[in-house]
Amino acid sequence: MALKLIHPSSTTMSKIGRPPMEKPYQRLAANIHELVKQGEILVGQRLPSERALAERFDVSRTSVREAIIALELQGVVEVRGGSGIYICQAQDALTRLPMAQETGAGPFELLRARCLIESEIASLAATTRKDADLDKMFGALATMREQMHDKEANEAADRMYHLHVAESTGNSVLLQTVTNLWDQAKGPIWTQIEQHFHSPDLRLKSQNDHQRIFAAIVTGDADAARLAMRAHLERVIGEFAQSWR
Repeated sequence: MALKLIHPSSTTMSKIGRPPMEKPYQRLAANIHELVKQGEILVGQRLPSERALAERFDVSRTSVREAIIALELQGVVEVRGGSGIYICQAQDALTRLPMAQETGAGPFELLRARCLIESEIASLAATTRKDADLDKMFGALATMREQMHDKEANEAADRMYHLHVAESTGNSVLLQTVTNLWDQAKGPIWTQIEQHFHSPDLRLKSQNDHQRIFAAIVTGDADAARLAMRAHLERVIGEFAQSWR
């Protein structure tokens, strides 16, 4: 009997669209919440360490960090700096913010992608940039320095700096890629993790990182530009993964 081939466009799935892929931190948050509902972890108790949770559920510690942020936003856990993470309630909060609404990449997933992509972009920029490009980067650096104590203004200048680096490659696809990566850095999870770990000290260190990237691009040192951009984004990842404050 001959098999009938069905074109994918005719399937029900193609008509309704694929469901969004669940993120590791979303699955983990649901698993942790289930432990609370089942009474394995009681209200008022301290949650096991991030390392213990990562080992139990076979996920990365950064996924645990994102899951805890999601549960904090839902009111399931409370983060007590220097003490630990405590269970607040066992009610079914998973239908509320932010789990169902969060469809983009988690903060660490996004930062790792930026680390890979923007490091190579910086390397290319060192060999393609023109004087006009350097002027734009320098202007963004100056604005970042002037707005060091204004988080939003500093972040806007930070974004423009990275876009100018991408623009200097002369490749519109790379510029659009970096623009899209930056545009994804929003939403409840991202905002909450920044609230915990973004600090004036991080902005100051980032300013120095950006200056090193700029210096490498100015001198046309592709390897140094790549390493400087990678070090910068790895620093941000490290800051967001440090101990709770």
